[in-house]
Amino acid sequence: MSKTIVQLEDGYHGEITVLLLQVNKGVTAKGAPYLSFQFQDKTGNMDAKYWNVPENLLHEYHAGSVVKATGDVLCHQKQLQFRVNHLEILEEGSYELWDFVKMGPIEKDVLYNEIHAYADRIQNSKMKEITKAFLKQYEHDFFVYPAAMKNHHDFVSGLATHVLGMLHMADAVCNQYSLLNRDLMISGVILHDIGKLIELSGAVVTEYTMQGKLLGHISIMQSMIEEKAIELDIDGEEITLLRHMVLSHHGKYEYGSPVLPMIPEAEMLYLIDNIDARMQTLEKAMNGVEVGSFTPRIFALENRSFYKHNLK
Repeated sequence: MSKTIVQLEDGYHGEITVLLLQVNKGVTAKGAPYLSFQFQDKTGNMDAKYWNVPENLLHEYHAGSVVKATGDVLCHQKQLQFRVNHLEILEEGSYELWDFVKMGPIEKDVLYNEIHAYADRIQNSKMKEITKAFLKQYEHDFFVYPAAMKNHHDFVSGLATHVLGMLHMADAVCNQYSLLNRDLMISGVILHDIGKLIELSGAVVTEYTMQGKLLGHISIMQSMIEEKAIELDIDGEEITLLRHMVLSHHGKYEYGSPVLPMIPEAEMLYLIDNIDARMQTLEKAMNGVEVGSFTPRIFALENRSFYKHNLK
């Protein structure tokens, strides 16, 4: 019986059935072509290499295909890697694609109900109307899209999982700091990443769209808020503040924000967004190492390695 990725160990020889998340071509120092893959199933991801690939197969494999891979597992730079000997593309209809997709830790119904409950609690009528309008417009995609192609919340329902985690933190910081306007925090958290529904191509094997590459989710969303306000005949300071929340939520120019946070709520949005993203990135890295050892260097966390201790 074919093993899942999480069941693989150094030295394993056999077959696995996986989704090709990424496919890249390369050339060795000696000029020989090879293929690099990112394998995925419901249990996780794994890098794979197909050395000495026959020339007639160099263009056969594409992201989104489900394949049966035969080969060996070895440890490379503290991470397991699959060395492919043979790769068979499975016919559509012979598998269920969702069996190879990482699902989030929270059920979709729970995400839907809790996020809508937060939106219902918004007291400011303008912010409530515009927030609920976007949730209605994207009622399917919002709850199935990932939050990113890789790094943090890169799984089905990752965006909604990220937003709900931030809403929990927004609630706590509003209780702690009376300076913060709760309505603006809740609305800003729900709206801040909706531009990713345009920036990314879908929930499975996602990639950047043309608009995503040329505009980015921040500029896409701030423009969408302006357009939605005109459509709903809403004006006032609230719209400008929400657009500022979106424009500044990466916190720094070098991180992609065209303006820096200039209201307390925007500063806090940047901070809790960063906390939730970094902790999920760290959790994913920790899941792949044994107690008492270090993770590989994590690029998104200043290229640091983290130690997995034994404390509960």
